[in-house]
Amino acid sequence: MGQIEKVTPTEKGSNFKENAAQRSVLQQTPLFKQLEHSTDGEKWAISVRPTFSRNHTSSEIQAIKDGKKEEKKASYSKAPLIEPKSVSLPVVGQNYEANWSLQACPPDNSMAVSNGGYVVSCNNDGAEYYNSSGTLLYSQYWYDVFNDPSLTAMLYDPKIIYDSQMDRFVMIVLHGSTGNTSQVVVCFSQTNNPMDGWWIYKLTGNPLNNDCWFDYPSLAVSTDEVFVSGNLFTTSGTFSEAVVYQIPKNPGFAGASLNWQYWNGLDNVPFTATTVVPAGNGQQGNYGPGMYFVSSQSSGNNKIMLWDITSNIAGSPQMNSYSINTTAYSPSADANQLGSTETLSNGDCRIQSAFYLNGIIHFTFHSDAGSGWNGLNYNRLNVGNGTNVSSIFGQPGNYDLSYPAVASFSTSSSDHSVMVAFLRSSPSIYPEVRVVNCDNNMTWSTSTLVKSGESAINFLNGNERWGDYTGISRRHNSASPKIWLAGCYGGDIPAAGATNTFKTWVAEIYGQNVPAELEEEQESDFVVYPVPTYDFINIRFTTETAEPLTIELKDVNGKIVKLLYKDTPKVGENKLIFNRGALAPGTYFVTIYSATKTFKNEKISVLN
Repeated sequence: MGQIEKVTPTEKGSNFKENAAQRSVLQQTPLFKQLEHSTDGEKWAISVRPTFSRNHTSSEIQAIKDGKKEEKKASYSKAPLIEPKSVSLPVVGQNYEANWSLQACPPDNSMAVSNGGYVVSCNNDGAEYYNSSGTLLYSQYWYDVFNDPSLTAMLYDPKIIYDSQMDRFVMIVLHGSTGNTSQVVVCFSQTNNPMDGWWIYKLTGNPLNNDCWFDYPSLAVSTDEVFVSGNLFTTSGTFSEAVVYQIPKNPGFAGASLNWQYWNGLDNVPFTATTVVPAGNGQQGNYGPGMYFVSSQSSGNNKIMLWDITSNIAGSPQMNSYSINTTAYSPSADANQLGSTETLSNGDCRIQSAFYLNGIIHFTFHSDAGSGWNGLNYNRLNVGNGTNVSSIFGQPGNYDLSYPAVASFSTSSSDHSVMVAFLRSSPSIYPEVRVVNCDNNMTWSTSTLVKSGESAINFLNGNERWGDYTGISRRHNSASPKIWLAGCYGGDIPAAGATNTFKTWVAEIYGQNVPAELEEEQESDFVVYPVPTYDFINIRFTTETAEPLTIELKDVNGKIVKLLYKDTPKVGENKLIFNRGALAPGTYFVTIYSATKTFKNEKISVLN
């Protein structure tokens, strides 16, 4: 729980710049209010939102994306997807439906889980709290969460994290989209239970007083401070610059006044940083003093920028920048979806999520995985020697994978294994939520379905926004690695009279080794469908010779759950059907083998 020492970069490179940003004078912000949750009183759920998609990419980026549409369309294949062999598999544990999207698009999901098991799930509509058993404790729209007449503009883009050192939550919510109304609402929980109330502060979202407003926030904590980064836009919506707020956290957790500062004028030689993401510590405790940040070029590049705020406010910090070489990346075309001609906006190549652990910054964003299809671009940046290694998990020709979020998935700081939560869509499926493991050797697992889409998304009048963020949080005190995620998927909400909107699914994810015999499988005409399944499971297989076969159903540990068949089938195509009603939700494997060889192992996901 003590302070984890930062690594000092030793390889500065030709594009190193000392004092690469300007530090403001100290700002002073008093406590705005003490927020106490109550179920009493009127709940207005007021919100004014545009019914159209704001142009959130530059004309340069849009031209790149549009130029890849035809190549992507021509490469679409309905052939079965062949994913990599897996030695470790993400498994869905406790899971449930969470926030709806009735007021705002995209959802901008964020979530955090405490050591005590409290889960806070946020989206652009509002916040929900759950206890360790998944019982809903609280659910309100943002207007009613804050219940304050001075917050009259749009509330949006929430970010929530859990500070494992302080055993408290920190949350930010943006207010307003003009220079006059823009504020960053910073919230510190009073205990480890979000129901016990919050200390609330209103920081200006127009720090330079130049008629700009604050957007695309990111949030992290160090040993002593909170760091909030974001982008400033002019009233007309043109990107101005990236900024970083540096805030001592102890006064915030005590409800005292905040003396804070901001950084602007970020001077990064290779490109203009449109999103600068802080990398908080990936496991229990925090590091410091100061904070690392990473940024990418939205329109693509072969560089990543590393930023280092070198000390706490009291230590006269400076913000240095380092240009790091990486594999070239670029945006890809927007995603398609089943049941609608409306495309889903994939945005660009800005970094979505980052954490620091034992000298390495792990971060993710989506980029072109081939032929104009989006894939997950996962990176490990070595702070000490200034090198970056990246790997793309993609399914070009089949699916778009977008809006990834990454969390540490190991109990050792020297093990670099991670889980990556993401969204997936294609012309053959509704928008859904999935998760994938990348192990210490940077080997990908097969991806696991977390929640399948139930409908297409048609929230706006054209060019649907999608995701912007996926929530992820590590359960720090778990004996074995566990993460929680919150992602959006397409669905209808009959109770609210809403169709083709977003819903949120929250899930606990742990890992299991796949049965060893999977590595020995041989190709055969063997198909299990539908995947995932809700009722009957069908197995179609073809035999070329008359020989005894055994078909078994196994769990993720290789234990036999059910002997499905043991006999000599007819030569040719055969079909086996069974009802999954006796199976608990989870992941299973169907194995077919003879006395001499294993023909096939097939994964199936059984849902509620």
